[in-house]
Amino acid sequence: MTTRPSLDVAPEVAGALAAGRPVVALESTIVTHGMPWPQNVETARRVEAAVRAEGAVPATIAVLKGRIKVGMSESELEALVKDPSCVKASGRDLAVAMTRGVSAGTTVSSTMLIAARAGIRLFATGGIGGVHRGAEESFDISADLTELGATEVAVVCAGMKSILDIPKTLEHLETMRVPVVTCGADEFPAFFSRSSGLPSDHRLDSPGELAAMISAHLSLGTGTGILIANPIPEADAIPGAEIEAVIRAAVAEAEAQGVVGKEVTPFLLDRVNRATEGRSLAANIALVLNNARLAARIAGELAARTP
Repeated sequence: MTTRPSLDVAPEVAGALAAGRPVVALESTIVTHGMPWPQNVETARRVEAAVRAEGAVPATIAVLKGRIKVGMSESELEALVKDPSCVKASGRDLAVAMTRGVSAGTTVSSTMLIAARAGIRLFATGGIGGVHRGAEESFDISADLTELGATEVAVVCAGMKSILDIPKTLEHLETMRVPVVTCGADEFPAFFSRSSGLPSDHRLDSPGELAAMISAHLSLGTGTGILIANPIPEADAIPGAEIEAVIRAAVAEAEAQGVVGKEVTPFLLDRVNRATEGRSLAANIALVLNNARLAARIAGELAARTP
């Protein structure tokens, strides 16, 4: 017998969902494992404020002392970040975190899973995980891609993280039957940069068009999510050649030190931030805010279409 997980849904989020108002899910590993203190908490607050400014309700998702939270208060968010035992949880880790009663930042895959269970269809993040460089040897492929192929949530991001193998990730998404749409650009973005040099499968130019596409996709019952790529604003972008050289050096260092598994992404992001003297962190914050705004606008359009 299967049972639905117990979710602690914040009253504001529950009220919005019941009334059919727009809600945007937000992940928590970006604050627990993706950014240093105090930029992590400051960014989380700014992202929630950006969602509210566009007329939607933010629902930051995490595990706090074994309880799945859908929407968090400021005190809960700070407790999560300051918990020294806080772990990083993808979808496969949730049951263990719940059983052990520990706190966890949720990745794209686990946030998607929980958002779907709560009835939230829009999710904003920085960048998704994907196929790691050298995956033909390591078999390191993020569970984010599997979840996108199995969970009906639209993910707004700036593409996949630049530290990954972008062409292989796009190929994997095609295999998983996941629609990939770029907002307002003919080329697929590369997280810190506006273009990866790869053509977009599809381009749509407005929140209204994107909402119509999401609605049509959900009506087909394919069971897959949707990847909406939103290029980083021009003013905040880092030239592709520059960031690529930094990433290659960081990847080589990770290999030399034997960094593997869940530790690879935070290690590489830290090294990239150091090498760019903080410019990559500033770009990361800017693109997350940009994605949150777009997701909120799409959520508003989607809510208006729902009877």
